[in-house]
Amino acid sequence: MKLDVIVAPSTVAAFAAQQATATVPIVSTAVPVPSKLAASLAQPGGNVTGLAFFSPELVGKCLEQLIEAVPGRSRVAVLWQPGGQGERTEKDMLTRVGAAGQALAVRLHFVEARGPQDLGRAFSDMTRVRADAVTVLPSNMFFNERRRLVDLTAKYRLPAVYPWRDFVDARGLLSYGLNVAALHRRAAVYVDRILKGAKPADLPIEQPTTFELIINLKTATALGITIAPSLVSRADQVIE
Repeated sequence: MKLDVIVAPSTVAAFAAQQATATVPIVSTAVPVPSKLAASLAQPGGNVTGLAFFSPELVGKCLEQLIEAVPGRSRVAVLWQPGGQGERTEKDMLTRVGAAGQALAVRLHFVEARGPQDLGRAFSDMTRVRADAVTVLPSNMFFNERRRLVDLTAKYRLPAVYPWRDFVDARGLLSYGLNVAALHRRAAVYVDRILKGAKPADLPIEQPTTFELIINLKTATALGITIAPSLVSRADQVIE
């Protein structure tokens, strides 16, 4: 189609675009670094640039927000998707949430869901290990299945923390992470610079710097829990 630029809104889409062309500039809002997509943040080195979707450090912060929101919970399920991130990112993410659990003195139960068909079984597993809360790790699949995930946490009456506000908009309890809509708006800046002649190899990949805490008090009421006032006072948005 003789395109000037391709915008890839996920890591999977970025890899697919890169396989299709090594010459057309690609702007992605989910670039894992380092990876085949980009050698480094400062110098991507190929035809892909854009923004990093999240930082592995966030998974520990999410767990902290959950425990502060519902103190006294001691058995937390960690829902994750094997292969949902790059190998290095995935390993870092699991290590960091494990360290956060140890620091918070909570017992973590790692529960896998490789695809949408595994979600029902995953929540049954949480019941079997008597989890009393759940933290959902970042995954494109989980994002796409966010309404079902929120429905499952409601069905099993589990307070949950999610990586993006879209889950809370779908009646999830709380989220801590990036504003996905703002991230995609930022991608337009990269498109503009490329259309004006910049090379993707020379455009540093932007790391997230602004995070938001969103709390849904309607969901808390439905679950029969009271969110700690200290957390509510710090929230960027409270849904009542």
